Amino acid sequence: MNSKSQELADLFLAGNEDQALHLVQTYLEKHTKDELYQLVLTPAMYWIGELWEKNIITVADEHLATAICDFVVSVTEVRRPVQSLQKKKAMVLGPEGEDHYIGLKMVASLLKENGWEVQYLGPNLPLDAAIDSADRWKPDVIALSAALAYRLPVLKKYAEAFIALDFKPTVVLGGRAVSMANLPVSDTEGIIIVKDLDQLKNWIQSGKEPDNDFSISFG
Repeated sequence: MNSKSQELADLFLAGNEDQALHLVQTYLEKHTKDELYQLVLTPAMYWIGELWEKNIITVADEHLATAICDFVVSVTEVRRPVQSLQKKKAMVLGPEGEDHYIGLKMVASLLKENGWEVQYLGPNLPLDAAIDSADRWKPDVIALSAALAYRLPVLKKYAEAFIALDFKPTVVLGGRAVSMANLPVSDTEGIIIVKDLDQLKNWIQSGKEPDNDFSISFG
């Protein structure tokens, strides 16, 4: 984690909303939003997640940091007119039991900035509700993530349900648990694994799947 991420994480944990926003806005004067998400916000929140898992901070500390990060992401999000004539559609959500959502909001923002129409359904969405929404809206892509490793089985369950839909959406899996999984590679048609926002951006813009050294086994 770089010094800027560390500084921002400290501000989140201290509950210093104003200074956190000032740091981010100053950073954006010389950097892109993609760089902010990839190089500053994501490492900061991953580090906070590690502190919570190790019981170095309390769940209240983690919730406070998440709330301030949410505020910062919301304030800095700029809605731009979509230039694409044929907008692709993406549904972004977290599976049932997964309460982390900052990464999902970053994914939704990145897709919007690249001309996609996005339905952000938030975290902790039951599978039947997700399937019903997908059937009605028929997105080209369904993106979901998990922050903690023990959520991987439910992530697998959702992914398998989505790729079985008649209109065959592409399922994109990401999040801290996925990036740290390091599980055996097993190619499953219709499922894309991304370890970070930079890989997601490259896939959105090029259509080429990430060449990772790991994946999630669906065998």
